[in-house]
This record gives sequence, C-alpha cells and structure tokens, in this order.
Amino acid sequence: MHPDTPRRTRRPALKWAGLAAVVAVALSGCSAEVERGWLPGNSDAEVTDQTARIVNLWVGSWIAALIVGLITWGLILWCVAVYRKRKNDSTLPVQLRYHVPLEVMYVILPIIMVGVLFYFTNRDTTAIQDTSAPAQNHVQVIGKQWSWDFNYLDDDAYETGQHAQDVGSAGTGVLRDQVTLWLPVDEKVEFTLDSRDVIHSFWVPSFLYKMDIIPGKTNTFQVTPTEIGLYEGKCAELCGEYHSSMLFNVNVVSRDDYDKHIQELKDKGQEGALGLEYSRQQDLAEVPQEGEN
Repeated sequence: MHPDTPRRTRRPALKWAGLAAVVAVALSGCSAEVERGWLPGNSDAEVTDQTARIVNLWVGSWIAALIVGLITWGLILWCVAVYRKRKNDSTLPVQLRYHVPLEVMYVILPIIMVGVLFYFTNRDTTAIQDTSAPAQNHVQVIGKQWSWDFNYLDDDAYETGQHAQDVGSAGTGVLRDQVTLWLPVDEKVEFTLDSRDVIHSFWVPSFLYKMDIIPGKTNTFQVTPTEIGLYEGKCAELCGEYHSSMLFNVNVVSRDDYDKHIQELKDKGQEGALGLEYSRQQDLAEVPQEGEN
C-alpha cells in the first residue's frame, strides 16, 4: 500500500488548476484590450469615425496570421511524429522527393493569402485616405524642428509651439504644457500637412493613424473626432536631435468651447496664418500680421 500516491497525483493537478484559474482571471480582466488587439481606445466609444475600421483590419490580420501559424506548426509537428524513425526501425522512413499536388498547393495558397490581405488592406486604406467628402473644418499642420504650428484656416487664427524641455525628467506635466490643437467634436476636419525643414510624421496614437509630413509636398487626410477628451500627439519620424521633444496635444471639445478658444487666440493677436518661411527659432513678435510682407 502506498497511501501517499493519490496525494502526489493530485498535487500537480491542483497546481495546473490554480494556474488555469489565474490565467482565466487575467484574460477576463483584459478582454477588452484583447478584443482590440491591445490598441488604445474603447470599442464602445470610438475616438474617431475611422478607429473601428482600423481595429477590425488589425485584429482580422492577426487572426488570419494565427490560423496560418497554427496550421503550419500543426503540420510540422504531425510530420515529425508520423514520419519519425522508430526505435526498432532498421531503415529510414520513406523519403519523398516530389509531390506535385503539394508543390502546387504551396504556390497557390500563399498567392491567395496575400491577395486576400491586399484586398482588405487596400479597401480600408482607400476609405481612410478618402478626402472627397466636404469637411466642416480645415486645419494646416506645420511640422518644424521640433514642434508644431496649427493654422485654423476657416477661422483665421493660429497656434504655435516650441519643443518640450527636459522631457525625460519632468514627467507628464511637460505634455500638458505643449501646444494644443483644438477640434470640435462630431465635425469632419481636413488636415493639410506641410514641413518647414525635414520629414516629420503627424501622429495621434488614440486616432490610430499617422501621416508623414514631407518638405515640398503637401499631404492631406480627413477625420471626424467623435469623443470629447484630451489626447496626446507626437512626431513619429526621426527628425533630429530633439525628435523626442516634438510633442503636442489634441483637445476635442464642443463647438461652443471651440469657438471660445478661437476667439481667445484672436484676442492674443494670433490672427491670420503662419507660413512656411519661419524657422524653429521664430519669434512671435516678429511674425508679420496679415497683409504685411
């Protein structure tokens, strides 16, 4: 008799059950993040009219890649198990040099997979970059080393910024003090992107979208912010020594709050639009007023 045997067999089972419970709790706690593929945002309250489309493309791509990976690894393990050399075998397993149906499948399947991925990617990219619809607001974004200028073209006002100082040691307070782009909620805005010096990239992570800003080339895109809130933005293209300090905020507000902010800019003398001729050392006192050369 071995009275300890049942106890020894139960202990591993209990450990695995406990581990499974912990994993289940962890997964249930981050189910929302898993559903979005760990992208920022909330599926019940999308930040813009395009984030849901981007999330679906992202998650769908990962699911397709996971299925392909499972099939591939499954076939590899199956071949290892079935065609292995047994202990008492005196010869090697059958070695197949040619198998025309398999070779045809290996060619056709990847073409189909790439074609499906291309179709959905092209469909969503075309929709995201479509600028044919009329926009209610037009904003010119000017990238400069190492900050941003925002021209509110429809409202004849502008905002200008200087690059952040001591980003690594000053904490989140630095982000709150950066130049802020104001947008009215539920109104389509068309962004016009220009650069004064080198290549930058206009990126608002919560919008799940970014676009390069290239000297001598104007890029445009449209988006409709749908959730009031303050969002962080940054440059996503290495643009020089203080690239990491090229920060900004996006404040999505009601139309009334937006109009009040525009009036505040005009009251401070920030009326008109900044051009591309100014360097990162621009002095607001030297910015010419509208009509001046």
